[in-house]
Amino acid sequence: MTSPRIGYGAMRLTGPGHWGDYPDREAGIKLLRQVVDAGVTLIDTADVYGPHTNELLIREALHPYPEHLLIATKGGFVRSGPEISTIAALGHRQYLRQSAKLSARRLGVERIGLYYLHSGYARDASFEEQVGTLAELRSEGVIEQIGLSNVTLEQLRAAQAIVEISAVTAHYNVVDRHEQPLLDAATEAGAVFVPWQPVSLSTPGEPTDTAGPAAVRRALEPIAARQGATVSQVALAWLLDRSAAVLPIPGTTSLAHVRENLAAQDVVLSREELAAITGL
Repeated sequence: MTSPRIGYGAMRLTGPGHWGDYPDREAGIKLLRQVVDAGVTLIDTADVYGPHTNELLIREALHPYPEHLLIATKGGFVRSGPEISTIAALGHRQYLRQSAKLSARRLGVERIGLYYLHSGYARDASFEEQVGTLAELRSEGVIEQIGLSNVTLEQLRAAQAIVEISAVTAHYNVVDRHEQPLLDAATEAGAVFVPWQPVSLSTPGEPTDTAGPAAVRRALEPIAARQGATVSQVALAWLLDRSAAVLPIPGTTSLAHVRENLAAQDVVLSREELAAITGL
């Protein structure tokens, strides 16, 4: 799997609480086209974003897809409303098979380029059974490459014993590094490691103005000033230096932010700056 170092996470192009259609459909379509024109070659979505509306928006904006563009989607979560409490993980073989085939239909493709198991925490099937279902779908030509999302290191290793894993996505950024073992394992295996919320200065559910994130921002600001960059660009540049396997997928509804994120690839941090950030 090859792609430029920064992709685009499309989850924000949904309604409030990631429920329903993006309020300004025409603006969403325009943004997706501009994202591709700006140089992004990986767009990340999931059937649960909307649900379904995000995949349909991507198809309307970009189909037929340019040859260089990879659309990654996911299956294994369901939700019945915008609240977090309405989300559940499902992994039954027939459900996952239906999910993948319906995602392909919504995206307008015969084969999905990269398909993630969205969660390793489903209780209606063993993790090995779920990975086996994706292996079946790959052998049948429904999906080309298999990825894992929200899994443990042990689950990654169990999956690798069943089928080749091309990508792993997890929450990882300057502040939240608890998935470092997953990054190391992905790098060793030759898989792509895809951090979500890569420019967030917090852990999931933590406000960015609490003591820890605020201290990190204060530490990054002088580095950003020396570099003539933004704090977000410095955070992305640090991520890109962690491993050649890292491919962040920052999400935004602003073209200016998309371009800012892509420009982070040109920020070259010194060894001292990298060490200072790593030591935070």
